[in-house]
Amino acid sequence: MPKTTAEVLTPQQKKWFDSVRGSLETRTGKTLEQWVEIAKTCPETKHRAQLQWFKETHGLMQNSAGYVLGVAFPSGEPGWDDADALREALWTDPAQRAIYDAVVQAVTGFDPLVVGQRKGYSAWSRNYQFCGLKPVRGGARLGFAVTPDADPRLQTAKPNEGWSERLKATLPVTTAAEVDNGVRALLKQAWERS
Repeated sequence: MPKTTAEVLTPQQKKWFDSVRGSLETRTGKTLEQWVEIAKTCPETKHRAQLQWFKETHGLMQNSAGYVLGVAFPSGEPGWDDADALREALWTDPAQRAIYDAVVQAVTGFDPLVVGQRKGYSAWSRNYQFCGLKPVRGGARLGFAVTPDADPRLQTAKPNEGWSERLKATLPVTTAAEVDNGVRALLKQAWERS
């Protein structure tokens, strides 16, 4: 599949990342390079424990600590800046990939459209995320930034879905054919509200 040319971060996400990077020294009095050296002294080896160590030992909160750890210990795995590699790693099952492709086709033409890729799901945004799709056993789970009463097929999103809390409704999808005109209308409605 060719490289994506669409934006992968919304303007708000770019601003947030820039603020985390840009304000690190102002907020903490230490440069990124100094924090990287501190990170290398951390006795913990697991990511969550490292985050906790930063908070308890240095008062560095999760977002800043996560940024520092990412620079200090690059995982070698694709990150947000390599959406194509993340997508290819996630959508390996042909039936699930067909569902993903059907959703891509359904949102084609939405303008503006930001295509974001996370390790566990694909996301689409306008100004804010309006849709998410993740592979699950037997197909995929499609999340919408609409209320569950928008369509009788929709279910209430679980609190632990792992994507934006804006996605209030979900739809289990077992085949690409289920991404029909009704789903396209829900996607458009969610996009317009985002």
